[in-house]
Amino acid sequence: MKFFIDTANLDQIREAQDLGVLDGVTTNPSLMAKEGITGRNNILKHYVDICNIVDGDVSAEVIATDFEGMVKEGEELAELHPQIVVKVPMIKEGVKAIKYFTDHGIRTNCTLVFSAGQALLAAKAGATYVSPFIGRLDDISTDGLELIADIRLIYDNYGFETQILAASVRHTMHVINCAKIGADVMTGPLSSIEGLLKHPLTDSGLKQFLEDYKKGN
Repeated sequence: MKFFIDTANLDQIREAQDLGVLDGVTTNPSLMAKEGITGRNNILKHYVDICNIVDGDVSAEVIATDFEGMVKEGEELAELHPQIVVKVPMIKEGVKAIKYFTDHGIRTNCTLVFSAGQALLAAKAGATYVSPFIGRLDDISTDGLELIADIRLIYDNYGFETQILAASVRHTMHVINCAKIGADVMTGPLSSIEGLLKHPLTDSGLKQFLEDYKKGN
């Protein structure tokens, strides 16, 4: 399972990279704005800055919602750095754009996916990643993990190579459950990854080891 961090914060990205388990980064206009990154040139530069920190894929989102606009933006983004994956929304024009990018060797991440049917269309168009937003489904009393399971079943049935990128991961149990189901990737905040480190028996065991060591020295 690949671990991506969902942020535009360079310090958090460095921290996750230093942990040694980071495989990539996802971000979006909202996360950029949260870090005070505005204006097209600044946003493009920030994507390159992220690529220079991590070794893996970095999803960069198009803003346009029309086919021609998405193609223009996506080609510009793809030229920024070899690690860039063009993030395209799950709309009719987006599916068309994904197919165009696939035919032209540009990798894509189909975002804002909330149904198995949408995920099937994205895979048919050749998306590299599909991003079902499990946390946002949970927010409206719908089981986001069930969607991951449905997509896994469909992709396995037909041998689709599109990777399931569980997005909007909120906490550590989301990570564990996505791993059980077979999601290829998770993306969430740094806290959802660092939470995997924690267990009270680890803390108490280490404390006891150190106390016993001090007694013998």
